[in-house]
Amino acid sequence: MSTVNPATAPQDITHKRVLKLAVPLVLSNATVPILGAVDLGVVGQMGEAAPIGAVGLGAIILTTVFWIFGFLRMGTVGLVGQAAGAGDEAEVSIILTRSLMIALAAGLALIALQPLIFMAALGMSSASAEVETLAYSYLSIRIWTAPAAIGIYALTGWLVAMERTSGVFWVQLVMNSVNMALSYAFVIWFDMGVQGVAYGTVIAELLGAGLALYLCRDAFKHPDWRKWTQVFDRAQLVRMALLNTDILIRSALLMVIFSSFVFLGTGFGDVTLASNEVLIQFMYITAYAMDGFAFAAETLIARAMGRGDASRLRRSALMTGFWGAVVCVTTALGFAIAGPWLIDLLAKSPEVQVEARIYLPWMVVAPLIGCVAWMMDGIFIGATQSRDMRNMMIVSFIFYWFAVWVFLPLWGNHGLWAALLVSFLVRGITLSLRYPALEAAAQNRG
Repeated sequence: MSTVNPATAPQDITHKRVLKLAVPLVLSNATVPILGAVDLGVVGQMGEAAPIGAVGLGAIILTTVFWIFGFLRMGTVGLVGQAAGAGDEAEVSIILTRSLMIALAAGLALIALQPLIFMAALGMSSASAEVETLAYSYLSIRIWTAPAAIGIYALTGWLVAMERTSGVFWVQLVMNSVNMALSYAFVIWFDMGVQGVAYGTVIAELLGAGLALYLCRDAFKHPDWRKWTQVFDRAQLVRMALLNTDILIRSALLMVIFSSFVFLGTGFGDVTLASNEVLIQFMYITAYAMDGFAFAAETLIARAMGRGDASRLRRSALMTGFWGAVVCVTTALGFAIAGPWLIDLLAKSPEVQVEARIYLPWMVVAPLIGCVAWMMDGIFIGATQSRDMRNMMIVSFIFYWFAVWVFLPLWGNHGLWAALLVSFLVRGITLSLRYPALEAAAQNRG
């Protein structure tokens, strides 16, 4: 074990430290929806519907495919944070090497399998032949940055774990700014159409990965980052594999819940479906704000666990939980007061506006009910207790479908919203019941 430096030395857990970690991530998340709007706005200038549909379809497909490997960010935060908390600088570097190797292997596999992936994804679409042709062109360009796009998960996870969240903000800002500028130039000035948007994103992702790699350069100053006997240590590789597998299962079940919510909503007609889509954007607003504090919980909990300090773990949970609650109460009040205005901003159809107002109360209570689950996710990721995350997600998944079975016939779309919130409530309660085990685990490591 190396001598502890300031990057891994223990610091007081204060409100200032929590906000310093969280605010850059909240600002970083705020740039994400802007990017999608600009891309669609740029192709919209072509005056045709097919390019808009193609970019939207292609982006959704690749976002979903890349998101499968999102476990790299969560797993890297927990493992690196614990190594930093324990003062093990060598392992801090080695974990990044392992994560980047997984990203490279996954990216190359996606490139090799691209024909099968695209055929399967587009085969499930009911889009026109023109849209599918343009989408295939878009996908066949963007797929080549798969190693970089997946690698960014690992790199940002390392930055978060090392409490360098301002770096994550700059990576996101540079990547999105370059993407928007190049997409505009390629489409409007050079008349490259859908391919121009794809090339703009490719260049932006490569620059983003390069900047993130530069910001993680301290990891490569320790000679052990390429000490292959340690990089390929069997016990550590098995630990990483189990952690990432549990997170993947948990995330897949969560995706099924949200996907089924949309699918089941189609049975209530186009107007209700559209109103649900408008209101789900409120959930995303809450998630963007909450993520910053959940990420702060991840790194602070990880460091406390690495030190084997149960009291620091408890203080980390309480401090980040406090700010998470502030965000949830604020967004709930905001939706209660400004919800009708936001609905009118997002939907211009009078029928959808009226329908969305009927279900708005569900979005007012959603942040209050979901707060504990969202914060507990960050706490358990930091503690690398992925088995509990997986198991409690399975429990909430079962309760969700039971609620759908009971409430949907009784209350219709209200029942669908109730079932979604039941899944949040159950996950929050069950993870909270498992929380004492985290402090016990930290105490045992101390």
